[in-house]
Parts: sequence; structure tokens; C-alpha cells
Amino acid sequence: MGSKIYVGGLPYSTTEQQLSDLFAVHGAVTSARIITDKFTGQSRGFGFVEM
Repeated sequence: MGSKIYVGGLPYSTTEQQLSDLFAVHGAVTSARIITDKFTGQSRGFGFVEM
């Protein structure tokens, strides 16, 4: 299992693809996930990247 990194302070418009691309220059990204509000579906401004 790789390292799971918390990424905070993200603009609400950030996509999971953008987050993955940002970290891809530092190594292989297994997954990138933006956490969203379960009722509105809007980003909560943070996510996780697993490498």
C-alpha cells in the first residue's frame, strides 16, 4: 500500500484529474479523491492522493 496524503485548501473548482496531474510529477498516483458534501455534491475544499 502506498502513502495517502491529505491535501487541503483546494479551490472548490478543483477536479480529481487536476489533483492527480499535480502530484503525478512526483511519482505514480494510485488514486486522487476530492471530498464532496453528500447533500449538495459540492467540493469541501480538500481531498486525498494515494501514491
